[in-house]
Parts: sequence; structure tokens; C-alpha cells
Amino acid sequence: MTTIIGVRLDNRTQTALDFQKVLTHFGCSIKTRLGLHEVAANVCAPNGLILLEVIHDDEAENLKKELKEIEGIEIQSMKFD
Repeated sequence: MTTIIGVRLDNRTQTALDFQKVLTHFGCSIKTRLGLHEVAANVCAPNGLILLEVIHDDEAENLKKELKEIEGIEIQSMKFD
């Protein structure tokens, strides 16, 4: 089974370091990581959306649990057989 986790960072400049530490910890279970945020020539958006494809269901649940501990993060997920 594959789990897609969508993570919205409300203030990514403040949450990025803690977020990255969690992703590094679960790196062997993350097959795909896609980051989306608004960017212009002189502006980098404070919010971001990251999509993660996680290949181990038990690790996906542990990953979501650790991410929920970071303030300013919203999580949604989908599971596929």
C-alpha cells in the first residue's frame, strides 16, 4: 500500500528546520517528495505545500505523528492499495 501525505506549512521559514529533521529521520520510507510554493523574482511565499509518497504504512503513521508535533503544520493523507 502507498500513502500520500500532504503537508501545509503555515510559516515555512520558522518550521522548515524541524520539518526537514523529521523527513530525514523517515527518509528511507519516502519515495517521492514534491514541494509547492509561490515564488517571484524578489518574494518567497511564507506558506508551502509538500506532497510525500510513503511506501511503508506503519512508517507513514509514525511520520504523521511526528509532523503533528510541529506547530504550524496541517496534514492530510490518502491511501492506495
